[in-house]
Amino acid sequence: MQATRQQILDYIRRQGRATVKDLDSFLSLTSTGVRQHLTVLEREGLVTAHEDRGRVGRPALVYKLTEKGDALYPKSYDQLANVLIEEVRELAGSQALQTLLRRVASRFAEPYKERLEGRPLSERVLEASQIIQERGCLTECSQDGDDWLIKQYTCPFPNVAGQNSCVCSLDVEFVRQLVGADARLTTSLLRGDDACTFRIRPVDAPAKSGR
Repeated sequence: MQATRQQILDYIRRQGRATVKDLDSFLSLTSTGVRQHLTVLEREGLVTAHEDRGRVGRPALVYKLTEKGDALYPKSYDQLANVLIEEVRELAGSQALQTLLRRVASRFAEPYKERLEGRPLSERVLEASQIIQERGCLTECSQDGDDWLIKQYTCPFPNVAGQNSCVCSLDVEFVRQLVGADARLTTSLLRGDDACTFRIRPVDAPAKSGR
């Protein structure tokens, strides 16, 4: 990151917002110079601007960090999640941890229930694949005989799953609740496969062996 642009990002991160005038004073640059840097940061998706209509005068452009810009600043979510998982396992045991993960999956799925309610399995699978994409993972779905497959090419919790593979059961339960049918993990990124594959079949369908 170019030094002046990093200073701009740091300023906005500390203050929560900034105008060109704010940055003029902070950086001792001309307004034109500041705007050039902000244009680059906008193009890279790190800042966004909106008009702020004050009490007097022309509206000023106010710049804020985007989610991508904010993500440049380290957060210890993965470390916290791993420690919490290990503490729950130590204090309450593996069965209690699995119960907890199922409850978390249910909370994750709850906001999407209305989108899926009353729809046939085929539509629920397609919608579930779309929901997983909306949550930031690359997916595709296909039909395999009477079964459906959702292939998830990116892991939503890579740094947690690497230390605590039990979170994979959270993902499976999330898919199961979305589709309202049996869901099994048949391939796994953690095992070196090209994707995590969820094989989905109606609850009353007979199980098949293998993948």
